[in-house]
Amino acid sequence: MSLRSVPVVDRVTDAFFALDTDFRFTYLNDRAEDLLERSRGELIGRVMWDEFPHTVETQFPDGFHRAMDEQVPVSFEIYHTHLETWFETRAYPSEGGLSVFMRDITERKRQETSLAQHAAVIEAIDDGVFTLDRNREIVAVNDALQSYLGVDRGDLVGEHVEVVPELASVDDGDAVDFGRAITDVDIGTADSRTLEVPFTDADDVDRMGEFRVVPIADETATVAVVIRDVTDRHEHERIATSLHQVTRWLLESDDPEEICAIAVHAGSDLLDLPMSGVWLLESDKGYLEPVAGTAGAHDEFGGLPRFHPGEGLVWEVFETGDVECFDDLRTVDGLYNDDTPIRSEIIAPIGTHGVLMTGSLEPYRFDETDVELVSILVENTRAALDRADRERVLRERTAELERQTERLEGVATVLSNDLKAHLEDVADAVGSDDDAWEFPFAEQSVETTLDRTERLVDDVREFARNATAVRTRTPIRLTEAVSDALERSRLDADAVTVERAATLRADDDRFDTLLASAFDDVAARAIDDVTVRIGVVGLADGDGSRGFYLCEEGAEPPADPHDRLLDPTTDADSAISGLGLALVRAIAEAHDWSFSIASDDRRTRIEIRQVTTLEPADE
Repeated sequence: MSLRSVPVVDRVTDAFFALDTDFRFTYLNDRAEDLLERSRGELIGRVMWDEFPHTVETQFPDGFHRAMDEQVPVSFEIYHTHLETWFETRAYPSEGGLSVFMRDITERKRQETSLAQHAAVIEAIDDGVFTLDRNREIVAVNDALQSYLGVDRGDLVGEHVEVVPELASVDDGDAVDFGRAITDVDIGTADSRTLEVPFTDADDVDRMGEFRVVPIADETATVAVVIRDVTDRHEHERIATSLHQVTRWLLESDDPEEICAIAVHAGSDLLDLPMSGVWLLESDKGYLEPVAGTAGAHDEFGGLPRFHPGEGLVWEVFETGDVECFDDLRTVDGLYNDDTPIRSEIIAPIGTHGVLMTGSLEPYRFDETDVELVSILVENTRAALDRADRERVLRERTAELERQTERLEGVATVLSNDLKAHLEDVADAVGSDDDAWEFPFAEQSVETTLDRTERLVDDVREFARNATAVRTRTPIRLTEAVSDALERSRLDADAVTVERAATLRADDDRFDTLLASAFDDVAARAIDDVTVRIGVVGLADGDGSRGFYLCEEGAEPPADPHDRLLDPTTDADSAISGLGLALVRAIAEAHDWSFSIASDDRRTRIEIRQVTTLEPADE
């Protein structure tokens, strides 16, 4: 089995450190600790300019500020006097700061200097090298240049320098710039010149070359040209720049599935990973659900599988939280599908959200660069998903606050109108000239009136509770819950019939209030004898989501509970009648159930659905 856990930045041979937007150190790899002669503990959280004040007089500030302000990669060479070392510094910006790589190029500098003094050195390096005299004629070439151009040394020596861009299929504009660079160095207007020039090698492969022109002191030659193949580096930088653009796209979206689709297609288009997919954790159900995949993955497998706990390498990697690269799956145990055509794959956890997997039909398809780029991609994806989660929570909280405000304003209006109606009755009676005035509650006891007022206060307290504040849900038998609610409601128990026994899970106290409030509302609207039938729905196929209903006959149709709050009206007969169905609706929604009312001249049917825990029960 070949299984590699790859901590990317610590395996990079270059010195690497990361800075936030205030230029404080947020990470250093081991090589950077050696270079700076300071440990992570000493530098993390510290400002670079404070810890290394001598760098203020170098190219670091200008280069880093330009990268941060313009959000473009920058590179420059710098000499470290204390270490007597030349470094090539490359800084890549992101919204969170800078990623800085420092490569020791001292040897390259020494080679270039030595080349200016000793022409024989050109044969010892892999870069293509040739020298020119004052007439721009080629004096000497090395084996690497012959290999690049596919010609013998004898066919080059003595030829004008123009033959090199011609053989390398260099664009006319780049050839002119190359000629100017040679002139600038030869006449002394520049110490050296470097250009990146696309060219085609002897095998007709398009490459990117770094053409460096330097002066030399030689009996015959005055200028040396070093051609380095930087195709891989150029491609890496192109991908890194593209990943920054992908990061912006990721952070602009607040839809998790869209974020995953962007990540998958970025991997396919930018990183040449045609068979990739993303799985997100369904926390309520406990499995990894496929949410995005490339066309190549769907074409090969006809769809992506769902992974349950303990199934395959995907779940194993998700649990460990480390990026894994599998070179040859035929040597790996614990596969989800032992007959899979995939031979090698990278599996990268996206934090606690899920995983990204990319595979190939070839063994040993992926190298450390692929792992590094996938790691960057999933880290950016994780940040985008974290942000989407935060914004979703914020939207939900904002919506809930708006709903609470609406409910509380409605409650205040209902309470005010109901009590005001009674006060007006008392005021009218007290101001009457009729000598036969009686206390307006003579026909109903003070105790009854106070009881109704207390019920309204209880309704207000219950209604004002946070709609999401449902306590632990426990098993409830519908028949028993109806019986308990009738004991504290104003509705005659003989008027209610439970047509089918069932069980469900709910907050016992609030469910009791829901039923009692519904029964009180029916009693308040009753004209003559009233009957209420309670049944269940959704247990049969095609009957919609599960739930229960209350079907009443013999009462006036109720107002919509939403209207009761937004446009409350009362009269003397209905004063202090409570919040009724508005409270029923609030408690139902607190349980994530749906609420609806349908009425005609004969009956009213109240349905509460999406009660997923409803099950039939024995009588």
